[in-house]
Amino acid sequence: MHVHIQTTAEDHRIARLAAFAIGLSLVEAAIPSPLPGIKPGLANIITLLVLERFGMRAAIWVSLLRVVAGSLLLGTFLSPSFVLSASGAAASLAALALAQHLPKAAFGPVSMSIAASFAHVAGQMAVVYLWLIPHAGILYLVPVFAAAALLFGSVNGLITARLLADEQAPAGRAALSPP
Repeated sequence: MHVHIQTTAEDHRIARLAAFAIGLSLVEAAIPSPLPGIKPGLANIITLLVLERFGMRAAIWVSLLRVVAGSLLLGTFLSPSFVLSASGAAASLAALALAQHLPKAAFGPVSMSIAASFAHVAGQMAVVYLWLIPHAGILYLVPVFAAAALLFGSVNGLITARLLADEQAPAGRAALSPP
């Protein structure tokens, strides 16, 4: 029995962007971290670009595919690491869903990225406290994770802003344009 699944140009675009985000996640997993859990979140740049260019639905798909496929490739699927990644991504997407309705003049890619980064950390810290380490002592880590969220959220937001600005130029348009 031969089953043929119809795919759309949007399906192909989401798959391509998710593959790029997964690749960035794999590269990031190879970068040594001075403190467990602190990573630059490079794949979030793709999520921000997708949100701006194609909307929330596409951003959710790209993020979901990145988390699931990335964990399968890294061998962490359904592990605590996967749950932390998924909770951070879900919290980040929730923050972006709210923040995308703020005035664009005051809330651009940098502030969106910072909000997403802080939400990501908050989501992960909630899971750590509620499931892995139910002790108030983890609150001592909040300033370290908040500083990392501010730093990496700012850098990723600046990169996103630059990529979006480059996209406005005719030569840069091909990277995110549909086929």
